Amino acid sequence: MTHYRSDILATLEARGFIDQCTDAAGLDTLAMAGPVTAYIGFDCTASSLHVGSLVPIMMLRWLQRTGHRPIVLMGGGTTKVGDPSGKDETRQLLTDAQIAANMAGIRQVFTRFLEFGDGPTGAVMVNNADWLDPLAYIPFLREIGRHFTINRMLGFESVKLRLEREQPLTFLEFNYMILQGYDFLELSRRQGCRLQMGGSDQWGNIVNGIELGRRIDQTALFGLTTPLITTASGAKMGKTAAGAVWLNPDRVSPYTYWQYWRNTEDADVGRFLRLFTELPLDEIERLERLPGAEVNQAKKVLAFEATRLCHGEAAAHEAAETARRTFEDGAAAEGLPTVEISAARFGDGGGVAIVELLVTSGLAPSKGEARRLIKGGGARLDDAVITDEAALVHAASGTTLKLSAGRKRHALVRVS
Repeated sequence: MTHYRSDILATLEARGFIDQCTDAAGLDTLAMAGPVTAYIGFDCTASSLHVGSLVPIMMLRWLQRTGHRPIVLMGGGTTKVGDPSGKDETRQLLTDAQIAANMAGIRQVFTRFLEFGDGPTGAVMVNNADWLDPLAYIPFLREIGRHFTINRMLGFESVKLRLEREQPLTFLEFNYMILQGYDFLELSRRQGCRLQMGGSDQWGNIVNGIELGRRIDQTALFGLTTPLITTASGAKMGKTAAGAVWLNPDRVSPYTYWQYWRNTEDADVGRFLRLFTELPLDEIERLERLPGAEVNQAKKVLAFEATRLCHGEAAAHEAAETARRTFEDGAAAEGLPTVEISAARFGDGGGVAIVELLVTSGLAPSKGEARRLIKGGGARLDDAVITDEAALVHAASGTTLKLSAGRKRHALVRVS
């Protein structure tokens, strides 16, 4: 572990946020000298962000809490192009009206995690359409495009992946990395921004922006990326049998959100407490040491703290109480049938098929009926509608899942 002097880098390192940094010593020195302005970009491809975006959101929150200034860059311009990073195929292009509506939904997320204002650490939200929309394309290519070589662009993972799989990569998308590099240059000029942060898949794009700033403006810029976060069983963060775990309450209720974190696998509890809550590290270490079934108490703390940050304290308390009534007062209180399933069936990383759970719980007489129930929108897991009939459910020992068929038929699955 690197020994950082600045609060921001020491905090991010201790909590597991840092994967790579372009010049760690230089950034550490800069952060010691006064408030650093840093940004993360978010494209407007949906009306809400989901749990997969929580790591960068929490980085911006820690940045502000340690005395620095976060910029939320909304991709009103780049969403019109589509980021090919991590994508096997071309994104569907959205209209200007769809992008504007999505941006309005995403804004709601950040008002809960950051404090916006004009002070030295007040968060700022900007839209890259402000400088990308008015570009005169040929002058732009002459001034900016000449700093990007095709040889290097073809070496990017996002490009190589498409070419290797013989999936089309449009010339429109090929421009994305130039536009993202230009974003960093513009934010450096307009906002004094010195640091770009993002996921590990953005490393190449971030380095492009740093080099562009050095070549054109002779400005020292920095980049920092986070590791790819997956669950202990290898599942992608934020995906469940019911679909994506969105951060806006109109997409996923606070109770369903609470339950998502309560169902965390045992091996992930400590890591997720560091990344997704603000609990002190010594308290997290205490929770990590809880023996056996007591790890469920740590999961409830994780669920409460994560829900409190996203939806507020009142919603977190209400979700916790609803879960207690449903699961701890148990089947006796609500007359719900209960089946027990060994954790070993979930334990090899493969998970259990949702259709199998619906049959095992007695809510569907056959897998065919379970699939029809899902297709008709009548199946729910922890009160969230199941949208993928091929989905796998991951659950740890001590977890209780609530399955529903329609509005009136419910069952509990206890993992033991």
